[in-house]
Amino acid sequence: MYDPTHLRTFLAVAQTLSFTRAAERLGLRQSTVSQHVRRLEEATGRPLFARDTHGVDLTEDGEAMLGFAGTILAAHERAAAFFTGTRLRGRLRFGVCEDFVMTRAPEILTAFREAHPEVDLELTVDLSGSLHELLRAGRLDLVLAKRRTADAPGSLVWRDTLCWIGAPGLRVDPDRPVPLIVYPPPGITRLRALAALEAQGRAWRIACTSTSLTANIAAARAGLGVLPHTRGLIPPDLTPLPPRAGLPELGAVEFVLLHGHPPREVPQAARALERAILEAGDRVRGMRE
Repeated sequence: MYDPTHLRTFLAVAQTLSFTRAAERLGLRQSTVSQHVRRLEEATGRPLFARDTHGVDLTEDGEAMLGFAGTILAAHERAAAFFTGTRLRGRLRFGVCEDFVMTRAPEILTAFREAHPEVDLELTVDLSGSLHELLRAGRLDLVLAKRRTADAPGSLVWRDTLCWIGAPGLRVDPDRPVPLIVYPPPGITRLRALAALEAQGRAWRIACTSTSLTANIAAARAGLGVLPHTRGLIPPDLTPLPPRAGLPELGAVEFVLLHGHPPREVPQAARALERAILEAGDRVRGMRE
């Protein structure tokens, strides 16, 4: 009933909220993307996107289609692999930032391993800045990490806001430097936090620094200082600091996927893992909205 090609195009538009960026990601003309979406809307009998001069957004029916599309495509790919006898093989070097590996990654990677048992998956967990450097050096095939600006390359998985978190009841003295718990350079969250404090003219000091998110969380739970962190991934026993703390806004953060190969040379295993992660990102977005 629903053409898999049209569903993939729908997901690309839903992820980017742009027909232009979806066309660039898929290597299609914008008119083709529009045609695929129109045909899917005709098949459902419902409008899936609301379009105006300000941009594109999902309708209520479009939000519902997010979950259905991922499920349908996953079933389609399993059936195709079963009947054609094709199985993905080879080595896949996947880099992921620790924020993700401690939360969403286990479920996604378990499902990927079950679906593609002959793929040798090599996992590298590091700071987002370091992962970008490893990708540029050709040492990774696929990376899931934060990006510094919306203009940087990558397929958007999800967008969230950064906030200051700490132990419940933690108070920040406005007359003393802000005690920070941060990753070492080139951590993207660290750069954002220091830039925001300096723009506010607020003094700061490093209370704890570690490449391990577990260590930084432990320091925050001990009340050593405040930790800039993604709002949607706040660990248990920590809480956002209230506005009365007077700390500056940190803005939004985007998690993106990047390939280490030209589009025509991307390994099929990397494509398969990319689809699994993007579909997981769609489910997270749908639950939040």
